[in-house]
Amino acid sequence: MFERLPARVRVYEVGPRDGLQNEAVFVPTEDKVRLIGNLHAAGLRDIEITSFVNPRWIPPLADAEHVAAALRDTPLADCRLTALVPNERGLERALENGVREVAVFMSASETHNQRNINKSIADTWPAFAPVFARCAAEGVRVRGYVSAVWGCPYEGEVAASQVAEIAQRLLDLGVYEVSLGDTIGIGTPRQTARLLEALLERIPANALAMHMHDTRGTALANCLVGLELGITTFDASIGGMGGCPYAAGASGNLATEDLVFMLHGMGVETGIDLGHLARAGAFAQACLGRELPGRALKALCAAG
Repeated sequence: MFERLPARVRVYEVGPRDGLQNEAVFVPTEDKVRLIGNLHAAGLRDIEITSFVNPRWIPPLADAEHVAAALRDTPLADCRLTALVPNERGLERALENGVREVAVFMSASETHNQRNINKSIADTWPAFAPVFARCAAEGVRVRGYVSAVWGCPYEGEVAASQVAEIAQRLLDLGVYEVSLGDTIGIGTPRQTARLLEALLERIPANALAMHMHDTRGTALANCLVGLELGITTFDASIGGMGGCPYAAGASGNLATEDLVFMLHGMGVETGIDLGHLARAGAFAQACLGRELPGRALKALCAAG
């Protein structure tokens, strides 16, 4: 058992974006920048810092320009800082503030795509065209998110063939990686195995990442299946904060500390210091004024 585990895994931190976007509290810019610095100090080298979505839609990230500009002026060594962009205007704002890697997003389900970005899946592709063209011209890396992969809050089950078609098209457009999202935290290990096996028939494992929500407590179990099948990039959020504002009940990203604790316990390297990560989580809790749900964070804070 567990004979096919990779020696090392890349942890992609989404807390400053996907975590904070679903919080009621507005965290000041200087605290966001400090949180990102703490995550970097813990050893994280892939951090999603903000979203250049219209601030009317995501008020907690209304200071996207200020966060990106502050990090441009005080760069973090050997760290890829990514920002989510919904369209060409969002990309323009990101580039103006020094962002050199962006993420685009869409859903595997038609209804969730409409609710999330106000477009059909078919209409999303033309909207992406100028974004990819500009990024290719300027040497900006692009990551792709596909939401509602394990199930849609409106439509229920989503066909693996639909997911594979969208993921392949994103890769053909130029994304370097597709992050598969369990937006409502409904996935179970056997389902995950079937889904990934179907995708891996046409897409290499190193082009896929997993973005699991822990709404029902199955995120780590699903990640373990992914590890066994060759996935080596996993998204996580410090303290388990966040969720999807367009999917009711989809609270709770997989906590970064929980993921790292499991990986280190299985002998898988991450380059992350768990003690420093706990301190970053404690700071995130202080910023939000509440306890976060990450289990390893609770244990590490209790142990001092």
